[in-house]
Amino acid sequence: MTDQSKTPGFYEKRKAVFPKQVDGPFRRFKWVVMAVTLAIYWGTPWIRWDRGPHAPDQAVLVDLANRRFYMFSIEIWPQEFYYIAGLLIMAGIGLFLVTSAVGRAWCGYACPQTVWTDLFQHVERFLDGDRNAQMKLERAPWTLGKLWKRLRKWAVWLGISFLTGGAWIFYFADAPTLQHDFWTGQAHFVAYATTFLLMMTTFILGGFMREQVCIYMCPWPRIQSAMLDEKSLIVTYKHWRGEPRSHGKKRAEEEGEAFGDCIDCLQCVQVCPTGIDIREGPQIGCITCALCIDACDKVMAQIGRPRGLIDYATELDCEKEMRGETPTPVLRTLFRPRTLVYFGIWAGIGLAMLLALGNRTRIALSADADRNPEYVRLSDGAIRNAYLIKLSNMESRPRAMQVTLDGLPGGLMWAEGGTRDQAARTIRFDVSPDQVRKERVYVVAPASGAAREDFSFTLHAIDSPEESAQDEDSFVRPEAGK
Repeated sequence: MTDQSKTPGFYEKRKAVFPKQVDGPFRRFKWVVMAVTLAIYWGTPWIRWDRGPHAPDQAVLVDLANRRFYMFSIEIWPQEFYYIAGLLIMAGIGLFLVTSAVGRAWCGYACPQTVWTDLFQHVERFLDGDRNAQMKLERAPWTLGKLWKRLRKWAVWLGISFLTGGAWIFYFADAPTLQHDFWTGQAHFVAYATTFLLMMTTFILGGFMREQVCIYMCPWPRIQSAMLDEKSLIVTYKHWRGEPRSHGKKRAEEEGEAFGDCIDCLQCVQVCPTGIDIREGPQIGCITCALCIDACDKVMAQIGRPRGLIDYATELDCEKEMRGETPTPVLRTLFRPRTLVYFGIWAGIGLAMLLALGNRTRIALSADADRNPEYVRLSDGAIRNAYLIKLSNMESRPRAMQVTLDGLPGGLMWAEGGTRDQAARTIRFDVSPDQVRKERVYVVAPASGAAREDFSFTLHAIDSPEESAQDEDSFVRPEAGK
């Protein structure tokens, strides 16, 4: 019989990764990106933006209750959701552009999983020490001292996670008001549930799963791999320069040219947040954070070798360097046909959206006919149809508007509450700021005519006649002989 205890499992047990602290230009750039992105995330809901007395003064607000999206001076209504779709398309194409130019830079610097994991790792180093101290603590038996250190670290992680989940809910309501209601127990259950859910996902993903999210859970690395080509800048180990390895600084100095520049110090592995060995070539675990470049350049300076054993390079440039040729200039690598096409598409969509925003009308009209009954025959033989019209005022000031019948010869209309004696081709309405006014109107026309005749309601702003909106509908009459 087969010994079941020796049967290999389907899944490899996670090996904890303890990245070593490193300093260098890429590490400092990651500090800047972390500070900027966290400041934007936590600070944006508190920025005020005066839109007048009839609109919220929060700069960025997703107002689900009133179905509005505000971003500084821009206000998006539900029927304008295509602007949001355009932004999402721009974000996708922007990622394609960045990936084709500099590899997985999004993953290495700006991805939320990367930013929060990096923040948690810095907390861990501050409380538990650097790599060696963390590994020693991990192997140590559970004592009161180890339990205290773990609880202390987890408490800080939970505090950061709570701030993360709590900041998210402020994008969906007035931040100062919601903060007061949250701490006094008056906020809606959804606010507490959302905060708890995001707090726990941040705590688990950033504190414990870390590189597992990047390697196994996230689909983006698989997509990005398909977008890279031989002209993409990626973090690369130049094996022709580093091999064979000398396995130590002293031996490298003694042997001189007998060995390559790599002394197998493993600094590139120890600083990697996903625990990979970049010397094994491109792999899905590499998030292109370039910390291995900082670590390797420091070692090269110590042993008197030129920097760049690990560096940002394209596959074509690596082949040129092996042959002793001069690599392609960086700007020429970045601005090549593929990246220019991506940039052109991205910029074209952005320009089209800006033009659309600049020329959009801030009024809208929709009309729906009553179907029960479809028509009413009046005492004089005329036919009456009823319609529910919706007048949208998308500005933060009250506006006077007029609705006109276009088409339907002999047709007249009046608003509910009026009489047929007040019927006319045009009706005036006053619409409150940032509101949709619903009105039932009655349209009357002679009985002679087609059983279904098309016409339009046209809306004009009285203070700006060039602003207009139109909605087509049909006038229904009884069929001939009925």
